[in-house]
Amino acid sequence: MHSLWSLKDLALQASAKLTRKEDCSAIWLALANAIYLLAARITSATIPNSTWIARFSFIDIFYHWSLSSSSWRKKNTYYPFHDEGEWELGRFLVENPTQTQIDKFLKLKWFHTHPRPSFTSKDQLLDWINALPSFVPWKVSNIEFTGYKTTYPVQLIWHDALDVIKQLFSDPIFANHITFQPHVVNTRGQCEYGDYMSADMAWKIQDHLPVGATQVPIILGSDKMPVTRITGGLEMHLLFITIGNLDSEVRSKATLRAWCCIAYMPIAKFRVHPDYQGILQAHLWHKCVDLVCANLKIAAKDGCFMPDPSQYICYVFTPLVAHICDLPEAMMIAAVSKSASPITMATQANFGDGVLYPPRTGHHMLQVIYEISKEVDPWDLDKFQKAAKAAHLSRVHMPYWSNWMFACPSVFLAGKILHTCIKFFADHPLNWVKETVGKHELDAHFMVQYKQVGTCHFTKGITHVNQMTGREHRDIQCTIVASIAGVAAPRFIRSICALIEFIYLAQNPVHSPDSLHSMVQALSDFHAFKDAIIDAEARRGKKGVKEDFFIPKLELLQSFRGTVERLGMLMQFSADMTERLLITHCKHLFKRTNRRSTDFMEQCVRILNRQESMELFNLYVLFYSRGASLINAIHIEDEEVTTINPALSWVSRVLPDEAHSVHGPQPVWNHFLKGILSEDALTAFHLTSKPDFNALTPLHSAFQSRVIMPSRVVQAYPPSDAFPLGNCDTVLINVMGDDGQTTSCVAQVRLIFEPKIPRASNLVLPTFLSNPLLYVQFFHFVTNPNDRPELAMWTVERTYMIGQHGEHYRCGGVVSLTDVTHAVELIPEYGNKVDEKISSATSLESYDRFFLNSFTDKESYHTFSTEFT
Repeated sequence: MHSLWSLKDLALQASAKLTRKEDCSAIWLALANAIYLLAARITSATIPNSTWIARFSFIDIFYHWSLSSSSWRKKNTYYPFHDEGEWELGRFLVENPTQTQIDKFLKLKWFHTHPRPSFTSKDQLLDWINALPSFVPWKVSNIEFTGYKTTYPVQLIWHDALDVIKQLFSDPIFANHITFQPHVVNTRGQCEYGDYMSADMAWKIQDHLPVGATQVPIILGSDKMPVTRITGGLEMHLLFITIGNLDSEVRSKATLRAWCCIAYMPIAKFRVHPDYQGILQAHLWHKCVDLVCANLKIAAKDGCFMPDPSQYICYVFTPLVAHICDLPEAMMIAAVSKSASPITMATQANFGDGVLYPPRTGHHMLQVIYEISKEVDPWDLDKFQKAAKAAHLSRVHMPYWSNWMFACPSVFLAGKILHTCIKFFADHPLNWVKETVGKHELDAHFMVQYKQVGTCHFTKGITHVNQMTGREHRDIQCTIVASIAGVAAPRFIRSICALIEFIYLAQNPVHSPDSLHSMVQALSDFHAFKDAIIDAEARRGKKGVKEDFFIPKLELLQSFRGTVERLGMLMQFSADMTERLLITHCKHLFKRTNRRSTDFMEQCVRILNRQESMELFNLYVLFYSRGASLINAIHIEDEEVTTINPALSWVSRVLPDEAHSVHGPQPVWNHFLKGILSEDALTAFHLTSKPDFNALTPLHSAFQSRVIMPSRVVQAYPPSDAFPLGNCDTVLINVMGDDGQTTSCVAQVRLIFEPKIPRASNLVLPTFLSNPLLYVQFFHFVTNPNDRPELAMWTVERTYMIGQHGEHYRCGGVVSLTDVTHAVELIPEYGNKVDEKISSATSLESYDRFFLNSFTDKESYHTFSTEFT
């Protein structure tokens, strides 16, 4: 737990702030609050819900609101609504039907014979919703550039970012999912890099802060999207914010309210020559972000006071540590041209070198801009553009981060898995494979792959789809290496395999020096074998074959190791989150307006305020109406952790009967509590009753043992019309060898059964028959990853027995269900061409030699590359 400031330190800090002529009332309120809380701690007094609590805390907002209607509040928690049912009805009507439909609903004849709600019109209902308390109301500001006119007025919808951070930092929902101080994690003698607070940058910044201060690392995310074609073809840039103190598992879920939208920035159309359109739009974007984050910059330099989820006052600094965006936006933020890297000093001619160049620091960038500005007026767009281009800069001369303490674009523009890895794979390696293998043959390899529950199967192949999601690109990565074996040259396969290994390693939820070394080695292997791509003439452009690797995203991969060491694992900065937030905060929002351009922005502001007020009020009445405290006590989890949903865990612990009212990610079903456990207790099993013929096998995560992975279904279906040879999955099992040692073996599950004794019988089953049994058919290992380094996979072959007359039978046996350790995926060794008679329903039964796919998922890759022997 973070330390509380002494009275002397708080007084000194307050007096220092007062000399700067800042908000004296806020400072004295924070100081008085801290003194009161410290005194209460010393005397072990109970802290009442009073005006001493600093503003922007969850408790304070509802305390002051309840005072304004105290007489009604004592009688009815849901005031101004009659009761809980009427509140739910009102919320439903505001969130779903249009305002016209609400009025039609309230005028139905059904209400002639049934009780009416307290609100009689949509205007009265909306007035009640507007009166509900909220953290930070939305604002609309007109933005202008002197000397440059726009087609439509530029209106910025925004929050003060510091107020939003105070809301997040004090939210009691996150009391058990927040970290206040940097820490070191050592496992097996190695330092681990997980969340931001375990990385080097957290320690570096903490060393520059006053003793006892708390850093609240700021993480921004931004993206643009077309909103509507009706109101002038509106296109907007959205800006999101969260804090690095929250656990990455919480920040990775869009429904957990760990991210907040702080600005809707319209992309204006200026009345200038098209060559200058992008320059002015970039200037406008930086100006808007600078306005929204102005107070965050002051807090990063001088600090400020804010309450934590337990209502203790902290002296807080707000450094910018990450900005999540795609590559074009990263270049705009870093103020570099398209021919330069936004992170390092590399330029286009260096992108394919495989060399890590020095960082392009913010200090260096600002110095170059300053030198150019001394010679050329930055607002002389034509001349400044030419001078900036010669220095590999964009035309932005006032980037928003220029006066933000500790901010450096070479650090905060962290590597993004979605844009830098997944989309890079789709744009380049996947196209290289298509050119080398041929579209028809590549489709055939994917179409005949055996279908497993939980894995994507491309029934029509992969080359005919023009647009795919990141999820589909990930699914292709899982089997691309084994699918091209035997068709492409070994060196070509080695280069593709190295990139896939790098992408998988980069997604580790926890890193160590060893894993970072493996990641760097994988990228080095790609550069060592990339000449095979050129030899295959697989890299092509509009003008034909290319013989270079001038790919900006390829250069960004060189910085991944440094980013992990400075900021922690890369998955906490995934752009998946911002793309999901675009849907929830933009597409859904603007559908609820009437599309009138005259007051379009005002409508958006009202909808946003109502939405946030209803979420806040719903949580308040849930606790207050049942007499529960609004302070979320620190709780140490004793049970298995299956998923992270702070609101659900809080409500489940305090009001277990109301857990159904919490929306968002639900816990993974924990079969470790009541299921059948393996001997090492790392695998749990749950059997479904007939006629399902399948088993569920959840596992502990190979990276984080307290995390339970979603169940994998293992099928064992008899022959049918759809599967004439049966539908039976493959697993990895532990078997006892002739020498008495336990070894791993791949087997296909043909039957799941359990011995039963009639009730009237006195017989007792022996211990080894007390669990369900499997009849399996065995495979034996033929080669290991070192024998075929281009694949980095094991190869297995069906095991046969020879009968008395020379006939071959598959070798099988009965094993206990608890001998199963993993569900695995086998991909046939197709050779040069796939047999046209084979389909996905028969491929597993038609081939005898298979690749044990180590790229099925990240857990499988980690198991087969580090633990499996």
